[in-house]
Amino acid sequence: MDLDAALSALAAGELIGFPTDTVYGVAADPMQEDAVGALFRAKGRPGVKPIPILAASLDSARTIAVLPDQVADHWPGALTVVAPRNDQLPPWVGDAAQGTVGVRVPAHPTALAILEAAGPLAVTSANRSDEAPARNEREAEDALGGAVAVYLTGESGGTVSSTVVDLAGPEPRVLRQGPIIWGAA
Repeated sequence: MDLDAALSALAAGELIGFPTDTVYGVAADPMQEDAVGALFRAKGRPGVKPIPILAASLDSARTIAVLPDQVADHWPGALTVVAPRNDQLPPWVGDAAQGTVGVRVPAHPTALAILEAAGPLAVTSANRSDEAPARNEREAEDALGGAVAVYLTGESGGTVSSTVVDLAGPEPRVLRQGPIIWGAA
């Protein structure tokens, strides 16, 4: 793994790709507005669909969002939660109008190594919007080409995106069913 190249690219506001436990992902430094914009453009993703944040641990994720202890039952793992965002986040992270952000701690050694070194990152599947998710760096490069500065080698855990649960309202609500069943430990 070329961790130094990936960290340098992130610091320069460039995109990187790496495997996660669900799909191969593409990432940007969420604190750099231009980098997050580049991520939206690379995917052809609508600006109204916020990009989730991946973190290396529950403690790290709590710097991004207000999270209940129950998420620890599924992290690291294929559960993304939409939760109230930290008020100190810039407006382009999550959904500032709704006051929420999606956050997840993946269960993949490469992803965790990057996240431990870089801190939380804006990460989404490495594919063009509405296309099949990539499983590895070759498929991601075929989809996104030179829009990504560094592709780390490795296979993702599959092709099924994470379960997404909205925890910002009065009751948890499953927004997308994936490998995790919310409430089951």
